[in-house]
Amino acid sequence: MSDPTVADTRRLNSKPQDLTDAYGPPSNFLEIDVYDPQTVGVGRNRFTTYEVRMRTNLPIFKLKDSIARRRYSDFEWLKNELERDSKIVVPPLPGKALKRQLPFRGDEGIFEEAFIEERRVGLEQFINRIAGHPLAQNERCLHMFLQDESLDRNYIPGKVRDPVIQRRDVHSTGQNPSDLSPRPDKAYRALSTSQPQPPLTAASVSLMPCTVYTCIFF
Repeated sequence: MSDPTVADTRRLNSKPQDLTDAYGPPSNFLEIDVYDPQTVGVGRNRFTTYEVRMRTNLPIFKLKDSIARRRYSDFEWLKNELERDSKIVVPPLPGKALKRQLPFRGDEGIFEEAFIEERRVGLEQFINRIAGHPLAQNERCLHMFLQDESLDRNYIPGKVRDPVIQRRDVHSTGQNPSDLSPRPDKAYRALSTSQPQPPLTAASVSLMPCTVYTCIFF
């Protein structure tokens, strides 16, 4: 039986649905398309953007259907962020094609339709492999890349928690995972008694065993 927490990034095949499929629990899916390339700007400020559309039923993603427009350098940014802050092996991006950017070329270079299509396919494969990884799905940079209109390069890196796991934690511990207020530990509670204590003096403090200090600070 497959792990239900791992996304199936394969394209969904259309097929007749029987009663078992219709009334059974939906399987996890994550599908990302990179399409509609558009070249904008002139001269050295010319670049190509791509529409990135994600459809999923995974609870960790806030939006189940989202569209964002990204350029190649945005994909580079995502790759660099994941390599810096996560423990996954990030797949390579399609090459930068530096030879195609030489000024004396007689063709369109990186703006030729055939090259743009080749790069589009490579970017689509890259983002599907990334987003299908369970560890990458917890990274805030991936969520911003897929679901925010623009990228905040000054964002604070962090993890996105699955709301299903959050609800499970609340049910088992009675504490909201977002509540970061300190809770007394067992050692500290062991020192608390209902009996009134005499005021401390310099002499009594000097006679207190070291283990008491250890319990208080650890």
